[in-house]
Amino acid sequence: MHTLILANLLIPALLGATVLAGLIFVFILFKFLGIWIQARSAGAPVSLMNLVFMRFRKVPPALIVNSRITAVKAGLPFTTDQLEAHYLSGGDITHVVLAMIAADKAGISLSYDRACAIDLATKDTGKTVLEAVRTSINPKVIDCPNPASGNTKITAVAKDGIAVNARARVTVRTNLSRFVGGATEETIIARVGEGIVTSVGSASSYKHVLENPDNISKLVLGKGVDASTAFEILSIDIADVDVADNIGARLQAEQAEADKQVAQAKAEMRRAAAVAVEQEMSAKTQEMRAKVVEAEAGIPMAIAEAFRNGNLGIMDYVKYENVNADTKMRDSIAGEGPDGE
Repeated sequence: MHTLILANLLIPALLGATVLAGLIFVFILFKFLGIWIQARSAGAPVSLMNLVFMRFRKVPPALIVNSRITAVKAGLPFTTDQLEAHYLSGGDITHVVLAMIAADKAGISLSYDRACAIDLATKDTGKTVLEAVRTSINPKVIDCPNPASGNTKITAVAKDGIAVNARARVTVRTNLSRFVGGATEETIIARVGEGIVTSVGSASSYKHVLENPDNISKLVLGKGVDASTAFEILSIDIADVDVADNIGARLQAEQAEADKQVAQAKAEMRRAAAVAVEQEMSAKTQEMRAKVVEAEAGIPMAIAEAFRNGNLGIMDYVKYENVNADTKMRDSIAGEGPDGE
């Protein structure tokens, strides 16, 4: 009796489980059968369970399968685990696969791990690993200075004081072995610009620069400006060079103007000092005149004192007055003529 009841309970449960398993299997077939057939027919088979687990790992199965098919067709046997790991790291597996194919066809040595590292390194720079590989295959040209900076030429001054404007075009290709952690294009532009300024500045005359612009390229290349950068410089070509300005003459004119202003300031100081001395002497003269007037004012008192003491007679006083009158008359006569006669 109990066995019959238990059998009656188990049969519906088993039927339900079977139906559920069938539904799940149908869903899996409906969802992943097309991708599974595509992978097998392309020679890059992936198990159905692996496709299901990709969905659980939040990895798009179609992207992984299509990328693996592309790689296998190009002769690169990547595994789904490799592609999934890079996708989960935040990389772009499509660019990595295409970059690996391009490098392989061009005969460039590039491992999968390095390609992934380059892809992750360029994630926030607006560039891709595919562009890096393409630049390694087909070199690119960098303008120095960068027109985007607002400057179209680099100005340098030769030893004779003449300024020269120069513009260079630098041909570079990507150095994949130094791409991760290597300096960018801005460093190349800065170093080439520094080399141009050094080369022109070491020239004895601007004429030498105009006659042999290739000397600039040779000097800059000899400095090894691509060291520790993500690029290898193939050539540096001086696209344009011309005379800018006579900086030496302008500096001399400015120096002369500055010297003139200093001399004028010193002359003004001397003039102000002379005026001060003159004013001081005038003040001293007035002071002495005041003392003379003060002394003259004491003469009548001294005469009166001499009369009282009997030291001065009336005839002496008369003679004194006659001398004063004669002196005043002579001064008056002397002052009437235009020449003092």
